[in-house]
Amino acid sequence: MTAVEELVGAGTRGRHAAYDVPLVFTGDDGFTAAELRGTSVAEHTDAAWADQVVTGLWPGERALVALSFAPGGRGVAHRVVPLPGGPAARDEAVARHRVRAVPTPAAYADQVRAALGRIADGQVDKLVLGRCLEAVSHPPLRPDTVVAGLLSARPGRYVFSLPLDAAPDAPVLLGASPELLVRRRGALVASTPLAGSVPRSADPAEDRRRAEALQDSAKDLAEHAYVVDGIVAALRDVCVEVDAPARPQLLSTDTLHHLATPIRARLAGDGPSALRLAQLLHPTPAVGGVPTTAALAAITELEGDLRGPLAGAVGWVDGRGDGELAVTIRAGVLDGERLRLFAGAGIVAGSDPELEVRETAAKLATMAHAVGLDLAGEVIA
Repeated sequence: MTAVEELVGAGTRGRHAAYDVPLVFTGDDGFTAAELRGTSVAEHTDAAWADQVVTGLWPGERALVALSFAPGGRGVAHRVVPLPGGPAARDEAVARHRVRAVPTPAAYADQVRAALGRIADGQVDKLVLGRCLEAVSHPPLRPDTVVAGLLSARPGRYVFSLPLDAAPDAPVLLGASPELLVRRRGALVASTPLAGSVPRSADPAEDRRRAEALQDSAKDLAEHAYVVDGIVAALRDVCVEVDAPARPQLLSTDTLHHLATPIRARLAGDGPSALRLAQLLHPTPAVGGVPTTAALAAITELEGDLRGPLAGAVGWVDGRGDGELAVTIRAGVLDGERLRLFAGAGIVAGSDPELEVRETAAKLATMAHAVGLDLAGEVIA
């Protein structure tokens, strides 16, 4: 373990010590408030770090964790004790926002075309490309108010908030992911990947048409199959049973229809912890691509240093190894007055650059509206 910091908890109820940040992860067994007991930060995460996080927990404690997008990259684990209740929104001055798209929609469409060129050349089969909205707010957005809004609106099932370091003024990772990376309860393991999406319509008839078209789309079904196949293959290395339905289901949020496959498995013996399982699965083809090594290299070349903890993994694990981690999508990093939101789209043969711009715009708008950004006049699609 390298670059590790340990804190003795200050007993701050539901917040990061000395900073107004709620410690939150909702899910099937999540929590909306926690008391901080300590923090471990590693610049490079591996199996040994994951095991140390789990074995370092006392009865009743959990680790609230975030893994970077880059495999083996930076990770943070906060030792916490779940508490009843949750953060409440506070009255605050109306903020003004300067918002810009990074890259611009036109530049993102060009990146999609470049990705399609790599696919046509046989370098990759699938490539997930992302883009951001960057907002500067005056006065700065408050993490507790943003999270209270996310818990109220619930744009995604897994609402989360945690500092990305032990420092009092650390950037804050927050969001509301719809995608379960992995859940472990004893020997039972679950994962529900999402891949293949279409924006929803306010017209009910058109909305139904889009949902039906998504479920019959050869392009989206192929994109989804890459993700399911990758997760099933990884789970088979540590499980004695793995079950995945032959066809995906429809999972709908307020703004998007997704293809989703509920995968269920049973560990061989005690098996790895939920945190270690997340390391084994991440990054799935839902946020990376196929083949993994070539796709990650292409993402770095086309996107640059855009992701960090975004499109990573976030969730909790306890001392028994049980836990639940989501894919860090519909998410952002709040650093003082600056908020960066991230969204990606899977590119496969047959992808349309303009449609991928629209898909990422819908995903960015979901989080922008949830955190209270006014996008009037801002061109993101």
